[in-house]
Amino acid sequence: MAYRTLGSGQRCQVWVGGPDLVEPELIFETDELLIEAPNWSLAGDVLYVNGNGRLWRLPVDGSAGLEEIPHQGLPSINNDHVLDPDGEQVYLSAEDGHIYRAALTGGPVERVTVDEGVWHFLHGVSPDGGRLAYVRLKDFAEPGRLAIMAPHGPTTVVDTGPGHLDGPEWSPDGRWIYVNTEAFTDRPGHAQLARVRDASLGEGTEIERLVVSDTVDWFPHLSRDGHFASYIVFPPGTLGHPPDLDVEVRVVSTADWTVPLRRYPLFGGQGTLNVNSWAPTGRRFAFVAYPIQ
Repeated sequence: MAYRTLGSGQRCQVWVGGPDLVEPELIFETDELLIEAPNWSLAGDVLYVNGNGRLWRLPVDGSAGLEEIPHQGLPSINNDHVLDPDGEQVYLSAEDGHIYRAALTGGPVERVTVDEGVWHFLHGVSPDGGRLAYVRLKDFAEPGRLAIMAPHGPTTVVDTGPGHLDGPEWSPDGRWIYVNTEAFTDRPGHAQLARVRDASLGEGTEIERLVVSDTVDWFPHLSRDGHFASYIVFPPGTLGHPPDLDVEVRVVSTADWTVPLRRYPLFGGQGTLNVNSWAPTGRRFAFVAYPIQ
């Protein structure tokens, strides 16, 4: 798969929202490069985004523009990348189907998945850094499955019911894995938000729906204190999480997912909010819009 590029007259905007922000704040804009999926650094000063198949650094305060991070031996990457809890490394899904571990400062990379004839789309790293949660696909005609592995270790595929599953990400306390899934409906593509207990705790893996909606809801991300969450809402009937649609980014309290605290309508979709982008304070998160003039 080739990396995405901006269309004619299209711009890329990085915004910051949160439970305290009625209107989001624009912190960066460019018409030269399509970037996606911000990760917020543990130090709180930098966003990490992908663009043109590479990883880039973007200061939050606007003191500098995009800076490519030089990695050696890294294939072209996509928008599924997650920071290691140590704050110094990052796990990256690449277009060869594998997951790599790399320093945020650059340098050589390490592949952590084995050759097993499947795609690995990373979305979560356990709070202790010992396991990865990813979407496992043999081909794109079949639904994605939740898979858990230790770096270089064997994989466990978790049965979460029928339909496609995506975006698996641990809660900060490590007890739950949050996902979007089509398990609750036979409507094609009708993803809904849910969570499943981490099976390693011995409490079973029954899936729990978080909110019932007519929209297509993707990529639940919890703040680092676990008090808030963000996710992206696609129009009813949307298949997958395509680009270039009128969508909405929502903020909720994890105590009640049914009542949005903030709604940020924008033109985007794919790349807007694929990975966790919450600041370490738990009060702000980053997302991307792709308006066309």
